[in-house]
Amino acid sequence: MLRHLLSADKKFSSSLKNILGFYPRNLALYQMAFRHKSMARNSAETAKMSNERLEFLGDALLNAVVAEHLFRRFPYKDEGFLTKMRSKAVSRNHLNGIAIKMGLQDMLNKDSGGYSGSSIYGNALEALIGSVYMDSGFRKAKSFILDRVFGLYVDMDELENTETDFKSKLIEWAQKEKKSIEFRVMEEARYADDKTFLIGIFIDQVLKAEASHYSKKRAEQMAAEKVLAAKENENL
Repeated sequence: MLRHLLSADKKFSSSLKNILGFYPRNLALYQMAFRHKSMARNSAETAKMSNERLEFLGDALLNAVVAEHLFRRFPYKDEGFLTKMRSKAVSRNHLNGIAIKMGLQDMLNKDSGGYSGSSIYGNALEALIGSVYMDSGFRKAKSFILDRVFGLYVDMDELENTETDFKSKLIEWAQKEKKSIEFRVMEEARYADDKTFLIGIFIDQVLKAEASHYSKKRAEQMAAEKVLAAKENENL
């Protein structure tokens, strides 16, 4: 509390307190969590001067905590059900919606030159989870995920009826409309021991959307989600 009162970033610290439920200790970690890669001066700085590394950590923590939570909540459900529920819970669309409800879009530090993609707020939420872990450990990060994120913003019954296999849905649409579709790896970027995949979706040989993630499968789902969202507003 004293550190908070003496901090030069009291407004930021107060905003975090409202989100986290506790006063942060290492503000620099949380400031990095809200620093989008567009703020890095060049590509060589992206890994060290943006929230991507914290996002990677938060993504792993989120998947582990959600998996355990579902395992305990649904003791008689099989692996297939649990896998689908976890996919729904950590889908980019779902995380973006949660992040916006939490007000993270107002805290994100990004270049105003067009960086308003559909994944940046969900990415910031994952980075925030990573910051909580680095600042206060696993127990606090787990509590934040279950109590402050899922406890306040997720309806499990509603989530159970939500469609999140965007890739399969898009492939089915393409087959029905007799359109060719290709999920192509556009780029593989490596940071130390970690690799990021940039996936592009081509429909009738035309690039319709791109998405990147540490998981190739997740990147494909994210890109497919973008195409389906665009398809609702215009004809492909």
